[in-house]
Amino acid sequence: MMQLSYKSLLYEISNDGKVATIILNRPARFNAIDPDLPGEIRATVRRANADSKVHVIVVKGNGPGFCGGYDLVQSAQDAERGVTGGSQDVTNGYDPFLDYQMMKEYTECYAELFHSHKPTIAQVHGAATCGGTDIALSCDLVIIAEDARIGYTATRVWGCPTAAMWTYRLGPEKAKRMLFTGDLIDGKAAEAMGLVLKAVPQSELDEAVRLLTDRIKTVPINQLWMQKRVVNSIIEGSVASSQQLATIFDGLTRNSPEGIAFQQLAATRGFKQAIAERDSPGGTDAYRKMWRSSL
Repeated sequence: MMQLSYKSLLYEISNDGKVATIILNRPARFNAIDPDLPGEIRATVRRANADSKVHVIVVKGNGPGFCGGYDLVQSAQDAERGVTGGSQDVTNGYDPFLDYQMMKEYTECYAELFHSHKPTIAQVHGAATCGGTDIALSCDLVIIAEDARIGYTATRVWGCPTAAMWTYRLGPEKAKRMLFTGDLIDGKAAEAMGLVLKAVPQSELDEAVRLLTDRIKTVPINQLWMQKRVVNSIIEGSVASSQQLATIFDGLTRNSPEGIAFQQLAATRGFKQAIAERDSPGGTDAYRKMWRSSL
């Protein structure tokens, strides 16, 4: 394989040139999103689209999981109000446009996967949480390990999924259940719910994706483009509106009284403790069993 260098991901082309693989590559931080990663996703998707040999694009993570969301060490635990992006000094009021500019840029980078001329497949192992789901669910297809976990825990406090793809995959009621609770569910539950295309044992994940790409890459690129354009045309206007609203609300969540309190707790006691105190209420053994929650 030919490999090209980026700061926060790897880009590889298969030996036959027909499959491009984008590998999120911050394994020590569970591939958490840093300021470089969104732009590099956009750049590599565009690179694959410009390559006349590539038929299909795979996105996966290096190390223990797919993506743990935004790096809360940078954005919460070590953040400084008025200095760190997304953490405004709200002493004299909150300016939603500042957050919107930053997060809209990130969201548009992930949306490159949705708008890509060529099919995109997310290969999820370990976990895809919070911003990691923005990346995975922006892909056309999601294949997940049965024991992987997926969800947007930050809907409890400190986030709103800016890619806004939950309703388009689940329908309103199931999307609300996931966003009202901030639950994580395993791959089997995600498949049963309709959030992902297929869940397989982790030992079979690479093979499942390979078999799918081997099949897709036999279809002419122009045929793949036409089928994707027809399907996307049905929802893309609504997706754009949903993403605009979700991006505005995402900034509000980080600068609400609860969002500020969450960041203060992360700064004084660490982001893991802040997450534990945010996510544990109501998550009893009985709840987890009834609702198949992995949180």
